[in-house]
Amino acid sequence: MTYSGGPMTEAMYYVLLALVNPNHGYQLMHSISEVSNERIKMGPGTLYGVLSRMEKDGLISLAEVDGRRKTYEITQEGKVALRTEYNRLKSQIADGKMIEEGENENE
Repeated sequence: MTYSGGPMTEAMYYVLLALVNPNHGYQLMHSISEVSNERIKMGPGTLYGVLSRMEKDGLISLAEVDGRRKTYEITQEGKVALRTEYNRLKSQIADGKMIEEGENENE
């Protein structure tokens, strides 16, 4: 199974951002919090569900297994999907500029 594109969940987006550098579960939860400026606090249940789905979709892969510790890394397909999602989000921000323009007209 491969990723079909389309909008990502916030959890998926931040997992991919955090996996720009390979990480294992506990470290990954900390990295997601760091990358999101403490806005996202992802628990183990959510994280491992997202990791499982993204691994099946080919966006991430296991880089290393050391006992129970699994280190994940972003794949080339994952990098493309992350860049596509980033560009989609930037377009949404650009489209929303009309909100700021409307606020300026009412002053």
